[in-house]
Amino acid sequence: MAELNGNLLVGQSGGPTAVINASVAGVLQEAGRHECIEEIYGGLNGILGILNEELIDINEEKAKSIEGLKYTPAAALGTCRYKIDFKKKPEKAAKDMDRLFEVFAAHNIRYFFYAGGNDSQDTSHKIHEEAVKRGYEMRVIGVPKTIDNDLPHTDSCPGYGSVVKYCAATVMEVGTDVGSMATDDGSCCIIEVMGRAAGWIAAGTIAAKRTPACPPHIILLPELPFNEEAFLARVKETVAANKYCIVVVGEGLKNAAGEEIGADKTRLDAFGHPVLSGAADKLAEIIQGKLNTKTRTVKLGYAQRAAAHFASATDAKNAVACGEAAVRAAVEGKSGYMVKIVRDTQAAGLVRWSTGLQPLGDIANVEHFIPRDWISEDGLLPNEKFTQYVLPLIEGEVKVPMENGLPKFVTLEKVRVEKKLAPRA
Repeated sequence: MAELNGNLLVGQSGGPTAVINASVAGVLQEAGRHECIEEIYGGLNGILGILNEELIDINEEKAKSIEGLKYTPAAALGTCRYKIDFKKKPEKAAKDMDRLFEVFAAHNIRYFFYAGGNDSQDTSHKIHEEAVKRGYEMRVIGVPKTIDNDLPHTDSCPGYGSVVKYCAATVMEVGTDVGSMATDDGSCCIIEVMGRAAGWIAAGTIAAKRTPACPPHIILLPELPFNEEAFLARVKETVAANKYCIVVVGEGLKNAAGEEIGADKTRLDAFGHPVLSGAADKLAEIIQGKLNTKTRTVKLGYAQRAAAHFASATDAKNAVACGEAAVRAAVEGKSGYMVKIVRDTQAAGLVRWSTGLQPLGDIANVEHFIPRDWISEDGLLPNEKFTQYVLPLIEGEVKVPMENGLPKFVTLEKVRVEKKLAPRA
């Protein structure tokens, strides 16, 4: 394919991770190696900022700041939860698409990269299809990101290894603390982690379990309906044996009717989903009410996805590799793909990582759940198959630069690109 000269635009979307900026760093550093890419821009606050022509000039950033993104959590470019929805809001979606391509044309954007999860890959897919339809020559590549680890066709998602490393370590620490205070009265601690529909994060804490008696003792996943009777029986049995019980629950845990037990239906998020904030509290009520066992809860919240100080080196390296691979694929003429992570398990369990490409149409709005045969028959813990999957993802520690005893993060200068269009209507 003929070389395409023009400018590059990269954006971030959805909930941040400890390594989403590492992917952006991969994009920016690789882009600088190709003469066909002229100017390099960042879109502030994802597709929403691009609609408002809020672009920044990456060439104005210091090289050490771009490198520092590999150690900085959150979304350095800013993020959003904005959906271009042709099904529910066709007129608005069409108007948004017209505006996007006005921005692309005004700034000669020929390379577009979007780092995000399911909805972000859907947005990338729509933009690619629209570019083809309009005859606008532009190469669009999705960069995977989500702590939920629920994108299909990729071994794992950048962000997942790091969130699991942090959560598993926290389970070990909390378990040691609670266990040290165990008395004949017994106690239970419930740790709530993110995961609305898929339980990858909760399941990943199985990495903390060194012996049958070690926590976590129970892991409850959104993929399986909550069985209160079996759950209470296991809590009672565990407390009797160890004098304490550590439970990990995914925030989206559902009852037999498919309703999220921790949903607050009076509050909705940007996509119209009930806000999840009470799965651990609901379980605590059940345990205290039915077993009269002292119970406390721990909600890891934003801390789990922002813990760059304890990121997985494997995860960080894969995140950078995805950004680099996206640019190389686009320069080679590819468009309409998402970069995926490929695992090659060799002799003695050694894992080698590489990247591949998957059509965005195979990715958009498809959720990947934990296989049932990776979970114990009673549904209360992941099994050995899951453990073998997750352990390589948390290997290695990122050497984060420190300053005054704390992590040293970077902040981009964010020099604005001059606007060329009238304000968005």
